[in-house]
Amino acid sequence: MELDAVLLARIQFGFTVGFHYIFPPLTIGLAWLMVIMETRHYFTGVKVYEDMARFWTKLFAVTFAVGVATGIVMEFQFGTNWADYSRFVGDVFGSALAAEGIFAFFLESGFLAVLVFGWDRVSKRVHLLSTWLVALGSTLSAVWIVVANSWQQTPAGFHVVGEGAARRAEITGFWEMVFNPSAMHRLNHTIIGALILGAFFVMSISAFYILKNRHLDFAKRSFTIALVVAFLSSWGILFSGHLQAKKVAETQPVKMAAFEGHFKSDGGGAPLYLFGFPDEESRTVRGGLAIPGMLSFLIHESFTRPVPGLLDLSEDENDWPPLGMTFQTYHLMVAMGMFQIGISSLALLLLWRKRLFEQRWLLWTFVFAVVTPYISNHAGWMAAEIGRQPWVVQGLLRTADGVSKNVSAGQILGSILMFGFVYLMLFLVWIFVLNSKIQKGPDTGGEPGETDGMNTGFLAVAENRADPSGPSMGSVHEK
Repeated sequence: MELDAVLLARIQFGFTVGFHYIFPPLTIGLAWLMVIMETRHYFTGVKVYEDMARFWTKLFAVTFAVGVATGIVMEFQFGTNWADYSRFVGDVFGSALAAEGIFAFFLESGFLAVLVFGWDRVSKRVHLLSTWLVALGSTLSAVWIVVANSWQQTPAGFHVVGEGAARRAEITGFWEMVFNPSAMHRLNHTIIGALILGAFFVMSISAFYILKNRHLDFAKRSFTIALVVAFLSSWGILFSGHLQAKKVAETQPVKMAAFEGHFKSDGGGAPLYLFGFPDEESRTVRGGLAIPGMLSFLIHESFTRPVPGLLDLSEDENDWPPLGMTFQTYHLMVAMGMFQIGISSLALLLLWRKRLFEQRWLLWTFVFAVVTPYISNHAGWMAAEIGRQPWVVQGLLRTADGVSKNVSAGQILGSILMFGFVYLMLFLVWIFVLNSKIQKGPDTGGEPGETDGMNTGFLAVAENRADPSGPSMGSVHEK
């Protein structure tokens, strides 16, 4: 069987980006949780908040380091496997990626040293500032990456110059490029997804400590802060996703039709499929369960207004994305999101009733539920990228035309195997270091019985509900 260089190049890029995407969303979400914890320590002086900030900073630093190492490979691929694509988008991406390096990565990595090594070496105010700036830097990094990727989905602020192999896009309006039609919707969705991942990561480890009766005060307070963030973010991403889907229906109707397995409009309302299997031959969704008219309602606020299907938009199947993968990854993302809403809402209700930490089955569920935001983040990214096919830049450059012409399929396959081995080693190292730090637990020194006299607001009320004996009754842990 002859190897296909285009397919292998796509597999390699998908693999490297997918592996790298394990780490940045976690560092973004975890950074803002660290901001909450250290800010509370700064204003209250309660020692347990400092213990929390110190411990989660260690896990943040390990994840950041591996994330940087895995991200370097992607940039090399632009020049090796995707030379024609790089030539076409280089003038556009150059400014966005330069901004990411100057304004985001340098900010995050520069103050990370103060964050990790500055405890007891700089003032509390300077250390708190470094925590805020690291979180801001990680978020700004996402801003410019999402802007660059969104430009591929909905190009704006450019014109095309040259012909043939010299054809390329040039920026005519920088801010039009930045605020292209899909950028802000996709950015909101990405940041909220990162907050969900960070929150579920903290809840997973905290639930483990509670189940093992270790570091109880530390674990319950960490869990409570993360639960509030998870609850708000899970509901927030539902509304963010709705707005983004409306924008996709407007700017990329073929992708929306593929998301829902919608083949042809009959002039009436379009159904919303909860699950099923799109069949291109029969032009139906086999084994599907649909809500009549709901897709029309979500897009147009009308149960009867038609939504164009794939056949209405193009009868050439070569212009359609791979329907099975697009449909299933999109619905998997939605399913995981609804699970996160359900479990975080249930947990917050039990916390309010002072029964949460007695529910061992629910705590065990949270230990393993950390995989669900990983699944939803990756499934959503896959749906967005696969759903854009066959275009690498929507309406301008097809994926098959962006691949390097002088790189053979065998060379790409060899690099896939090599990087696959390297990534496996990095992943094992990351898991090993994380596990060792989690097993060791936080360094909970100082007086355990300090009272948080400034517990105010919704988060503080939730923390007080978590402990029937009141706020800050001490840090209980086993050596």
